[in-house]
Amino acid sequence: MRIATFNINGIKARIEALSDWLGEFKPDVALLQEIKSVDEGFPRAHFEDMGYIVETHGQKGFNGVAILSRLPLEDVTRGLPGDDSDEQARWIEATVMGAGAAVRVCCLYLPNGNPVPGPKYDYKLAWMARLETHARSLLAQEQPLVVAGDYNIIPQDEDAARPEAWAADALALPQSRAAFRRIVNLGFTEAIRTRNAAPGIYSFWDYQAGAWEKNNGIRIDHLLLSPQAADLLQDAGIDAAVRGRDKPSDHVPVWIELAA
Repeated sequence: MRIATFNINGIKARIEALSDWLGEFKPDVALLQEIKSVDEGFPRAHFEDMGYIVETHGQKGFNGVAILSRLPLEDVTRGLPGDDSDEQARWIEATVMGAGAAVRVCCLYLPNGNPVPGPKYDYKLAWMARLETHARSLLAQEQPLVVAGDYNIIPQDEDAARPEAWAADALALPQSRAAFRRIVNLGFTEAIRTRNAAPGIYSFWDYQAGAWEKNNGIRIDHLLLSPQAADLLQDAGIDAAVRGRDKPSDHVPVWIELAA
């Protein structure tokens, strides 16, 4: 089972780039962030024609997450538990029925948190605390579980080409990194680092100042695996070359392959 996470930075702007990548890579499940579309505005029929089941949790002009799956989906839920007043569309989860195993997949778009200090950073940390609580309950079910998406967290200095430029940013502040570590330390495996522990591996390059050409990137898109999912892990990688194509997102797909 191939599962990929991809912040597409607007479904209307990236529909061709996304479709080309789906046609080439053929993931069984694609977890999308920043679709920037209400549910009824998402080009559902286009992706259904490509063989995907489509589930969205959209929001006009901002945020928004989606699951595209070639495999049957069950028990689709929307919104991160813990705050009924939170109207931002940042979380969707479902169970993917694979040939060998059922895998619970969670697609998230974690808040950026800038500027710091301020209410946006407070919201980021509160959202991560809710994520920790929900992840704990999901892990307790002892099933294959993948919690993936744009975490807006640079876990360590080696995950940035110029860590000094991010030292005061919400993506790399000690409080942000500590909140991420608390989640990982619940029992998750960080998929990409099981395959490549070297520095210089990125999933995001800003549109400004020739960041792509200079490889001035950061790694902020992550797939966290429960012990049961980690046991099924066969491979993991980042499709960095997608960033160099026509009209790209500033993120690239990050993927895993499970024996499921």
